Amino acid sequence: MANEKSSQMLRCENISVTFGGVAALSNINLEVKEGELLSIIGPNGAGKTCLINTITGFYRPSYGAVQYEGRTITGRRPYEIAKLGIARTFQNIELFTGLTVLDNLLAARHIYLKPNVFTSSLYFGTAQKKEVKEREVVEDIIDFLEIQAIRNNEVGSLPYGLRKRVELGRALALEPKIILLDEPTAGMNVEEKEDMVRFVLDVLEEPNKTVILVEHDMDIVMDISDRIIVFDFGHKIAEGNAQEIKSDARVIKAYLGER
Repeated sequence: MANEKSSQMLRCENISVTFGGVAALSNINLEVKEGELLSIIGPNGAGKTCLINTITGFYRPSYGAVQYEGRTITGRRPYEIAKLGIARTFQNIELFTGLTVLDNLLAARHIYLKPNVFTSSLYFGTAQKKEVKEREVVEDIIDFLEIQAIRNNEVGSLPYGLRKRVELGRALALEPKIILLDEPTAGMNVEEKEDMVRFVLDVLEEPNKTVILVEHDMDIVMDISDRIIVFDFGHKIAEGNAQEIKSDARVIKAYLGER
């Protein structure tokens, strides 16, 4: 985990999201500091993924605003938010199953490409140099995630745990400052979970990287989180470090359960 967690990267102010008469989120306030790992936990349907969707522009809040690096990003489209430096993974894997691992990672680099029709059609000069640079970035990610052996495999043929790793790679290919991970270890065996946690912690060792983690595995959450926020029925009911959360009566009642 990062050593310095001081400057504010992201802020949600009074975020409320309603679908018809159902309040998915109600007056959510939270801050995310640079270099920290902030975990968001809570029962199924508590609003965790809804918050991720709101931050990344997939949902527009009924009320409130999201601020990133001091600017309001509420209402921006998902690709615009990605270009600003916010990337995500999905609870249900959203990769191009018919493409190779390499092509899935290269696809994430499209936001950095501004092709000129003439140079792209002839493939020389600027267009060629740009593609070489994008491939270098992707090759570094392949090495980082230790997926060299499957680089040319179609994603649809891979085991679930490796597909999760590729999805993390696609998020990293956007070169984000904030990465939102939506249940990255769900459905994994113990060894796969250990690998994923190791990669997440390695990401945090890099400069200017911040992680927001939604996760149900409480052993992982309590081990690696700098701070933990707890949701229940769309409300934030607690915030603190692992020890504070484990001893909070509201959290025990709503989520952790009595021993």
